Amino acid sequence: MRRRDREVTDFETILGIVDECEIIRIGLADGDFPYIVPLNFAYTVKNGQIDFYVHGAMAGRKYELMRKNGKCSFEMDIPLGMDCIQETQNVTMRYKSIMGTAGITFLEGEEKQRAIDDVIMNRYEETRNFAYHKDAVKRTAVAKLTVLEVSAKANEKRDHK
Repeated sequence: MRRRDREVTDFETILGIVDECEIIRIGLADGDFPYIVPLNFAYTVKNGQIDFYVHGAMAGRKYELMRKNGKCSFEMDIPLGMDCIQETQNVTMRYKSIMGTAGITFLEGEEKQRAIDDVIMNRYEETRNFAYHKDAVKRTAVAKLTVLEVSAKANEKRDHK
């Protein structure tokens, strides 16, 4: 990382950034060019291990590439806006971001149902007690992204002195 002054290393601070994010973008290997997909996500942390959970159709380019390679890169960010610093006449973008790599595992049976009920549906207040059609689960792919590497950066507003 070139800008070490923006590096975030505290695990709880990293989790705070993850918690603020609404979308995870995963990069999948597809020949000469990566295939990047924005997804809703939920996550768990156990013994310092972050696992992201994503879901979607059991068909299509994303599903096929996830099955084929079993690995992905990921990125998530929070744009905080542009900052024009009068004192130094500099302009900078304020943000928080997370990047990393993960292994992909598709969940089945009870493990898949638990991931949907206990993790994915539990992430948002609106879905916590929502009575969804359980028969849709058999047509839904649920993938667990086990984080292998993670890095974080932030360029938050500071007092200019």
